[in-house]
Amino acid sequence: MDTLTETLSDTPMVSLQNPSCKIMTFRPTMEEFKDFRKYVAYMETQGAHRAGLAKVIPPEGWKPRKCYDTIEDMVIPAPIMQVVTGQSGLFTQYNIQKKSMTVSEYRKLANSNKYCTPRHKDFDDLERKYWKNLTFVSPIYGADVSGSIYDPGVEEWNIGHLNTLLDMVEQECGIVIEGVNTPYMYFGMWKTTFAWHTEDMDLYSINYLHFGQSKSWYAIPPEHGKRLERLAQGFFPGSSQGCDVFLRHKMTLISPSILKKYSIPFDRITQNEGEFMITFPYGYHAGFNHGFNCAESTNFATLRWVDYGKMATQCSCRKDMVKISMDVFVRCLQPERYELWKQGKDTTVLDHLKPTEVDSAQLDRTPKPCPSTPSRRPLSSSPRPASRSPRTIRYTPVRRRLLWTPPSSSVMCPCDPPPQPSYSKMKSRRHPLTKPPKRSPLSIVKQEHSSDEELSPTMPLEGDMKKNEHLWQNQSSPNFLAEKAFNAAVANLDPYCAVCSLFCPYTKPAKELFHSDPSTPALPGHGCHTRPLVPEMCFSAVAANTEPLPASSNIGEDGTSMLLRCSSCCLQECSLCNLRGGALKRTVDNRWVHVICAIAVAEARFVNAIDREPVDVSAVPDTRKSLKCVYCHTQSDKPNAGACIQCTHDNCSTSFHVTCAHIAGVVIKPADWPYLVSVTCHKHKVQSPVEKASWGPAVGQRVIGRSSDGWYYHCTVIGAATQTYYEVNFDDGSYCDNLHPENVVSHDCLAGGPPETGELMVVHTAEGNVLNASFVKSHVNRQYQVEFQDQSQLLLKHSEIYSLQHELPKRVRARLVSTMACRVINDQPCYRSRPSRLPASTPPTTTAPRPPSAAAFPPRPPRRRPPTP
Repeated sequence: MDTLTETLSDTPMVSLQNPSCKIMTFRPTMEEFKDFRKYVAYMETQGAHRAGLAKVIPPEGWKPRKCYDTIEDMVIPAPIMQVVTGQSGLFTQYNIQKKSMTVSEYRKLANSNKYCTPRHKDFDDLERKYWKNLTFVSPIYGADVSGSIYDPGVEEWNIGHLNTLLDMVEQECGIVIEGVNTPYMYFGMWKTTFAWHTEDMDLYSINYLHFGQSKSWYAIPPEHGKRLERLAQGFFPGSSQGCDVFLRHKMTLISPSILKKYSIPFDRITQNEGEFMITFPYGYHAGFNHGFNCAESTNFATLRWVDYGKMATQCSCRKDMVKISMDVFVRCLQPERYELWKQGKDTTVLDHLKPTEVDSAQLDRTPKPCPSTPSRRPLSSSPRPASRSPRTIRYTPVRRRLLWTPPSSSVMCPCDPPPQPSYSKMKSRRHPLTKPPKRSPLSIVKQEHSSDEELSPTMPLEGDMKKNEHLWQNQSSPNFLAEKAFNAAVANLDPYCAVCSLFCPYTKPAKELFHSDPSTPALPGHGCHTRPLVPEMCFSAVAANTEPLPASSNIGEDGTSMLLRCSSCCLQECSLCNLRGGALKRTVDNRWVHVICAIAVAEARFVNAIDREPVDVSAVPDTRKSLKCVYCHTQSDKPNAGACIQCTHDNCSTSFHVTCAHIAGVVIKPADWPYLVSVTCHKHKVQSPVEKASWGPAVGQRVIGRSSDGWYYHCTVIGAATQTYYEVNFDDGSYCDNLHPENVVSHDCLAGGPPETGELMVVHTAEGNVLNASFVKSHVNRQYQVEFQDQSQLLLKHSEIYSLQHELPKRVRARLVSTMACRVINDQPCYRSRPSRLPASTPPTTTAPRPPSAAAFPPRPPRRRPPTP
């Protein structure tokens, strides 16, 4: 160990080792293996951190567990099926949760004919099979199983007790974050994958392969991580515009062949049974399992990580992402910079070459292990004072999601044998659950409606835009001045570019386009620099083309380009739509086409992607040309002129010209590879969560409601009320999602509101029992009293009522009755029955029914749900 200490003390502040950034393999002696922190520091002095990944082979004879036979009955509570879409080395992975199973059941599944490892000659042959068959036979990954299977008494490299800086989160703040500062188990099979990502908060991570087949890793040096991010943003612009750090979603797969094409340095290595892998801060990594295996992993930190943690990017589009407050680390480890950091003036520049500081005084500043590890219960809450017991943080709790956690009544160290598992309803945080979108490729023309009557537009073109008939090609005498006025009007709309406007549908009334306010401040115009909204992929990615483009002089280093104005105007017709005006380019057959039409029509392509011309439209099929635009098919003398695009929602055949859809406000967005754009018609426009939560019918409003016979009828809302319920988890793993606030004994919820998420409380159940529980969330149920046409009344839930203006679900449309002379209930005609009427203190009058209050609802007994077996 003296030799190791001397090596650490003689290390320069900037590591000049490993200039090629290759993944290194270390074989420590038993003496060196005893001090985890010092050995990681030694690895960085050798330049291991420059690759972003390193392998450590333990000393011969060291084993973290003597026998693995006893884990066969361990439950994998939330295995995920990994569905992969994509082609040509660029893929997106979606995780769908499956039912729980034991390790024994998972082993049999992994070794079955459907999921077993294919025959192969060597690793290169297996790797080719992996990337070739990635989209076939979705494997099931037993990921994110909370716990450790180290034997008691194992002190060296114990993943549950690494005793690094990250333990300060627990000791100073009383917070336990599962899988980050506690261990997670991973049970893999052939082709189960972890997508490109860095660790939460750009932490270090350690992974030990307990048993089973190997695991392949790919790694990109931290100093080249930004290049991978730019590459991913170019091929997945839809995800990039939705979230700046979408790679943290762990859904993006990029093959080595693509990395080679774009000259992004990377290395690969195979982890075998009984070997450790260490990932370093901001080291992007990905990989896959060769077959059935079992691994254990967690995160840790060193002094070098603190600056990475301060600058780590955060995902803002999902609530289940880990965010650790850096306050305690900066205050304790960088006190001289603490005040500047709090003021946002700490201008730290990350040095990816610098190894962690390794003198003994600094290493001794890391926290000492606690005498005992407090009970880690499945709770979720904000930070507590350090004097309180630590609590486990689980992100995005969702009912019926399961994670293995120790019983709340016991004190458990991660090195202890796994106890009989209890279950709480949570979802996987490390592998977020997502489903593949229901969409069809734009290159597939779906069968349209059979009659013109079914083609009535969902939002007809109205107002001045429609009245300006000289913009349409079917007019015998087009008006050049009207076309120039149109171009000038739309040039005043954000983003002030005729091409980028494809992804910014018109939201202003048409009359505002032609009547501008002279007092409006000057807008960006010719010669100004703005950031383009159209991804470069829209001009180049045709027929699965993944070749890098030559550098364009039109795009500056800051990503902006100059706004240009046409040098000369001439009246031209677009060969793909009926609308005049806008920015056009020549086609290879000497016609003209709108740039936005060439982008959105799947078969059109730009021959020269840098110059954006000419455009080749020869591959546009006749089936697309024969589609009828729902906006202009009744107005045009040439109803089948041009070529229509269709809504990308699965099985939706709504068709429209690109320019017609743009003016009508149809949502067109950049899509991820291999698609270029995503089109959503008005029928399938998804309401935002705020819009969904805020909508509610008013008293007296006409709606469509579900009757007691299961059919839907027109009715009128005559009363409304709300009731607040709490969702809680009990100690035995059961839960209740309709607990009344007044049933909480330990808190005055009626006066003080709901407890904090994860807070412990005592509740009184309907059976008369008093139980301990942890608070999950509160939700409000809205109920409405409606009156049907036969004057019968019902009490309906919010989910049983639909607005007349909203698009009805298919199941509702199939059971909708437009008129209701009478309804048949239990084979008997019902004319004036009044079931389930809201109670009132006084009899309702015949002229104006009394709206019920929240207290008017009869109490519903709380349902206690048993734990899922």
